[in-house]
Amino acid sequence: MRRARPGAPPRGTGGRALTSVGAGADFDGRRAADRRDERTTGPEQTPVVSQERVQSKLWHITLCVSGAEIPLKEVRRGLEQLAHDHPFLLTSRYANDHAEIRYWEEARDLHDAAAVALRLWGEHRSSAGLPPWEIVGLEVIDRETYHQRIAEGYGPPPAAPVGVHPY
Repeated sequence: MRRARPGAPPRGTGGRALTSVGAGADFDGRRAADRRDERTTGPEQTPVVSQERVQSKLWHITLCVSGAEIPLKEVRRGLEQLAHDHPFLLTSRYANDHAEIRYWEEARDLHDAAAVALRLWGEHRSSAGLPPWEIVGLEVIDRETYHQRIAEGYGPPPAAPVGVHPY
């Protein structure tokens, strides 16, 4: 995944950059109040309740888009530009009226991963020259579920080699 200053556009584009949802001030699992309690001295010292550290996880994202027919060359060019701007993309499959994008996202929870995924297409529509299609499907699964599906033989069809490929 490309890491950059928030709001910094990808090189060579005039558009906005997609950034992952920030972990926030409490990402390390401890609030500032808890830290103050640890430093408190005297008879009224409050015992600190340990909190589990919140860690980000990897989520496998499958984003499906669809819309009016567009020439295949234009679809491919847009998806290749998206993959160039954001090398975290694993694979894209496309036809003249729909496409599927698969990639891994690092986020605290499913809600954060889904929020980033739902913004991907719209925020890069103009900068990557993507078709004006709508998101028609989104699957977000954790790493363990993804590997379990693959091991049991009922997961998503094996991804084509990394890159942009026709259906």
